Amino acid sequence: MVQYGSLMRIESSVTAITWIPSDAIEGMTKLPFEMGVAHYDDPPPDRIDDLDALRERDAFREANELRAWVEVADGEIVGAGHSGRGLIGVTRLKLGPKELSFPAVQYPLLQNEPERGDGWVRFTQTAGGRMGLPAPRRVRGKPFFQVASASAWTTLELVINTDGTAKAALTGASPFPRHWIYDHDGQLAEKSGSIDFDAWYRESFGPNTPWGENDWEAPVTAAESEHKRGLSASVMKSGVKLERRKLGAGETLVSEGDEGRELYLILDGVLSVERGGKPVAEVGPGAILGEKAVLGEGKRTATLVATTNARVAVIPSDAIDDAKLGELSAGRD
Repeated sequence: MVQYGSLMRIESSVTAITWIPSDAIEGMTKLPFEMGVAHYDDPPPDRIDDLDALRERDAFREANELRAWVEVADGEIVGAGHSGRGLIGVTRLKLGPKELSFPAVQYPLLQNEPERGDGWVRFTQTAGGRMGLPAPRRVRGKPFFQVASASAWTTLELVINTDGTAKAALTGASPFPRHWIYDHDGQLAEKSGSIDFDAWYRESFGPNTPWGENDWEAPVTAAESEHKRGLSASVMKSGVKLERRKLGAGETLVSEGDEGRELYLILDGVLSVERGGKPVAEVGPGAILGEKAVLGEGKRTATLVATTNARVAVIPSDAIDDAKLGELSAGRD
């Protein structure tokens, strides 16, 4: 907040970064990634200090930076406005020793007129685009065939209150790839919970985008701590071949009271944590679960149910030492 005599200016922001994690794509379309022609992305940082520098390093595919301000005098809103932007990266393909770069197609930034209420102003902004390369494919619905690549985007909402507080949310997003949400201080706060590559590849074009007629809902989960994300990354980079399991929405991974000492790393999807038949938390990609059974008597202390389609990696109990598991368990009920 900045005070100018009786006028107070309140500024806030929220940023979404879009990137392609490993194991995000299945089927024949995965072939260019496995051959090294196209590439997955390393996870973005836990904190954004310089968004433009990240873009220069090709650290993301797209970014949506919603910045907004509200001016208040004598408790009344007298002014409000956007100052956000969208950023888009380039498509890089390796052909032998050469690397070719193709500028992406950036769509016009969509900013709704600020909505004013009693003591608050709501801002909404959509940013996105598509690869510059063609992607000929059959699609669902007319025209049944599409040449331009599928569209990716995020829609952010930011509510600024006259008391100086603010609340941000991801209200819509393309079903592929992954979207991470950062707060006003640049700290990772939330993550989109589910990827649906097939729906994106076959349906995200024309009217099925915010520039057409529709947006898509995106399940969101709170971000894990930096320590827990680091542990997940080390497991994935360890080189150990991990069993993968798929769950449909509503399927149970483990039940409270079951015997079991495996650990589980959520690769994609959202799982509900239930105790005594009641939900107590939701967890998403990057979360490691099951450590209490390993550290305890080998019995599951909660039921884990997929609320979306999900994929998990099964981690042997001896793959992570007890000290790190103890740190992972700290803070969980």
